[in-house]
Amino acid sequence: MTAAPEARGAALEARGLYKRFGAVAAADNVDVTVEAGERVGVIGANGAGKTTFVNMATGYVRPDAGTIRHNGREITGLPPRRVARLGVRRSFQIPQVFPSLAALDNMIIAIGIARSARPGLWRPLRGAAVEARARAALARFGIEAFAGRAAGALPQGARKLLDIAMALAGETTLLLLDEPTSGIAAEEKTAVMDTLAAALDAESITALFVEHDMEVVERYAARTIAFYDGRAIADGPTAEVLADADVRRHVVGPELHRRA
Repeated sequence: MTAAPEARGAALEARGLYKRFGAVAAADNVDVTVEAGERVGVIGANGAGKTTFVNMATGYVRPDAGTIRHNGREITGLPPRRVARLGVRRSFQIPQVFPSLAALDNMIIAIGIARSARPGLWRPLRGAAVEARARAALARFGIEAFAGRAAGALPQGARKLLDIAMALAGETTLLLLDEPTSGIAAEEKTAVMDTLAAALDAESITALFVEHDMEVVERYAARTIAFYDGRAIADGPTAEVLADADVRRHVVGPELHRRA
């Protein structure tokens, strides 16, 4: 008799999250569910609670109350490396790369860390197979031409893509990105996001990204969650959320400037 497959829940399910930093409520009864395959934008003014939510979901901040589940498994309070090994990865607003090392070497190091049996104990891997895998990852993100250049000397868009490629070096089902277009020149943003979206679609990775550029949110997020004062004040199809009266008042302003 064949065993029934293990039940899997939503890619991310947060219930009743509370987090205070002194007198500031960075998360105030936050409920968020992200289903597998979704690409969700997260918006809000500085201090609204967006990054705190991402930090809690990835283990960098422990909530004072509430639960977080990934594919039905509770991950509340687990350390970041444990969360990452369960398939939940993240990128930061400032790319986490080794600036003096070549992009290819950065990728090889990320693969070594992802393959290590014990967190904190790893060694760089070498050999034709590992290098081929690293080059394939760079190619998937359109930055293979920069393989031999120092990561710190890359254009900002390429550095961001390298950071994300490194985050995805291990098995990934859910990716949380903190402002993927921050610091990128306006003319680069579309190319960077097109490349990122294609890579995520090719790997069937669910994604949630914090973003301040409303044009990026409109174009790349089918669904958007708006945060204000530690709470999710709107959650739904992006066009509806950006038209919401409270979102216009507290997040995007009275007028949303769109591309022609």
